[in-house]
Amino acid sequence: MSRGAVGGAVRGGLGRRRVQAMVIGLVLLASTAASVLALGLIVDSRAPFDHAFAAQRGADVTAAVSSRVPSAELAATTRLPEVTAAAGPFAEVLVQSEQGGQPNPPMTLVGRASPGGPTDDLTLQAGHWATQPGQIVVASDPSPGEGMFMSLGSKIVVTGVPGKPTLTVVGTADSVTSTAGGWVVPAEITSLRALGVPAGTQMLYRFQSAGSAAAITSDMAAVSAKLPRGAVVGTQSWLSIQTQESGNIAPFVPFLVAFGVIGLVMSVLIVANVVSGAVVSGYQRIGVLKSIGFTPGQVVAAYAGQVAVPAVVGCVIGTVLGNLMAVPLLSKAANVYGVGSMTVPPWVDVAVPLTMLVLAGLAAVLPSLRAGRLSAVQAIAAGRAPRQGHGQAAHRLLGRLRLPRPVTMGLAAPFARPARTAMTLVAILLGATAVTFAVGLSTSLNRVVQGLDQNGAQPVQIYPASQNVFSIDAAGQRTIETALRAQPGTLHYVAETDGMVTVAGLSQQVHLTAFAGNSSWTGYPLIAGHWFTGPGQIVVPTGFLNVTGKSVGDMVTMTFGSKQIPVRIVGEIFSTEHRGVSMITDWKTVASADPSLAQPSQYDVDLRPGTSATAYAQALNNRLGPSYGTAVNSRGSQVVDLMLGLIGALTLMLAAVAGLGVLNTVVLNTRERVHDLGVFKAVGMTPRQTIAMVLCWVAGVGLAAGVIGVPAGIVVHNYVLPVMASSANLGLPASYLHVYATWEVIALALAGLVIAAAGALLPAGWAARIRTASALRTE
Repeated sequence: MSRGAVGGAVRGGLGRRRVQAMVIGLVLLASTAASVLALGLIVDSRAPFDHAFAAQRGADVTAAVSSRVPSAELAATTRLPEVTAAAGPFAEVLVQSEQGGQPNPPMTLVGRASPGGPTDDLTLQAGHWATQPGQIVVASDPSPGEGMFMSLGSKIVVTGVPGKPTLTVVGTADSVTSTAGGWVVPAEITSLRALGVPAGTQMLYRFQSAGSAAAITSDMAAVSAKLPRGAVVGTQSWLSIQTQESGNIAPFVPFLVAFGVIGLVMSVLIVANVVSGAVVSGYQRIGVLKSIGFTPGQVVAAYAGQVAVPAVVGCVIGTVLGNLMAVPLLSKAANVYGVGSMTVPPWVDVAVPLTMLVLAGLAAVLPSLRAGRLSAVQAIAAGRAPRQGHGQAAHRLLGRLRLPRPVTMGLAAPFARPARTAMTLVAILLGATAVTFAVGLSTSLNRVVQGLDQNGAQPVQIYPASQNVFSIDAAGQRTIETALRAQPGTLHYVAETDGMVTVAGLSQQVHLTAFAGNSSWTGYPLIAGHWFTGPGQIVVPTGFLNVTGKSVGDMVTMTFGSKQIPVRIVGEIFSTEHRGVSMITDWKTVASADPSLAQPSQYDVDLRPGTSATAYAQALNNRLGPSYGTAVNSRGSQVVDLMLGLIGALTLMLAAVAGLGVLNTVVLNTRERVHDLGVFKAVGMTPRQTIAMVLCWVAGVGLAAGVIGVPAGIVVHNYVLPVMASSANLGLPASYLHVYATWEVIALALAGLVIAAAGALLPAGWAARIRTASALRTE
């Protein structure tokens, strides 16, 4: 046979099996898109800060320099042999501001004409760059103490400046090394500087060698040597930002990798199942080709060509679609990681479609080689029906059940093609596992937010209104407590004092919170032990136990000046405050050692159910007068909101890929059994019975996959969540792991059945509509 004959066989096969070619293309499209996104997430989750730092040309050192240094001398530092790139000088100022009447944390503002540059190439996340006075671009992921998240159009009033200028947020941007809390046009800086505050200048440097603190110290020494003594008033190393971001990123990497691996494995299985099934279902035609003289090699070429055409189209479109899908998802991941921007690496766009094509080729060639070695008669016989004996026992066994015959025939059908059924089961199982994992992770993350956010338990706080007063004296305490007892809606209140304490064995001081009164309601979930019940007892987060090597029940020694206070750890709490290295106790534990702790710095208030925190705070303000202020705490976590969005998007994607695998299986089964369908219709099977039978082809498989996938998803959840917590130096209360209710497990067990039914509906409708005569003529 000539090459033209093989080409004709390819064209004829594609023309006769348009539905099958379309399914192959769709499955390759979805699998390639899913794999591009999954592999992109896995790759970008590996050292995302380092990738973003390189892409955005992050500054190795952000230097605050006196504005008295001439520009010529600053320019000379950029030509040092150690310096490879530099940006600046940029005028900067530290401002105090308020928004909606509420004070913001201090924020460093820098005057920049544009976001780009040879160093610290800012990523504009939303809006546009500031082009005129009165506009500000705020950091989308500000460092602690460097501002707050603000939406476009927000108004920021700069306080402590004549005229209290108002800035409108016109954009959000990200600096990978957190060089500022916001940016304005250069001419704006002077009007934002309070009287008596010296002018400041920012310089950004990249060095030839900046991989260690010693190297950066040496490089900055060379820069300082070029400037007047004392000109460099402060520096920020990229290494400190890297350490901070790595700690923020670590908890989320296990979850993204878990979803990525599930997506890759599912895609590989479905592609292999779809392509090999397409070839097996074509055995009858292979027999016909052999009977007219096709050699085994030509048979392989013909079927490889039939698979290659839709596979190439699917892979190309899938790669494009995968990148389009990656834009919003990687943008969310980048916001979670705080690294500005993340993109699919170019090599992924090459490797994934090539791998999928190779996989599809192998899945087509291997069964084609087997078919090519069969005689024409054997191939035609194999194509007419599954191997003899497969599924007969299942038909006899299920036929004894008191179920409608179409149902029993449908349930027994998968046993005729055990290999195909097994691969379909695994694909649905992975989909059900992903759904179960996603549901559990979403519930756990919501509980984590509630556990880390004490604002729900302490919705209102009272503090001195004067910026020069940091504690509340005895008269003030009586005034506040009288007002709290008289104010309707008060449920609990407690005085709180915060300070720093030295702990034996630790080189740095530890933050201490002391409560005066019952504080067990303040919203710190217990992991182990119990809340303190009197002086001499403390509760601590997991991070404290990790750095000290202590356990619940052990003694530690706190030191105030020359006085040592032994205390016993009675409880481990779930908290990330102060990086998990902090202590909470009764104020009587330390009041005798440090008299300042006897005066609280604030009061925390819990409200009765149904009480409006805002209305309560306003009424309390009226009672207390101008000496004291109230704060209404908001709840929620932008990071967790982004994570929940990622979880939902990834789960839908994996469920869709699993559904396409089911669609392929049912299409193949329908084509193989089209003649049988004609016979069934001829003897009286109704369209509804036909749909029921076709759905039952995958119903048993889907239910089995769900029953297996639920415990598998729970295992993945119970493994990944502690890894995420451990990465953040956290322990977990048992209630954060045991999140699956009985009804939820039962509902999730049906997830495989839902995925299977969704994938089977389309071919089931086609099977119900086919005319009896057409089905009987099909061979």
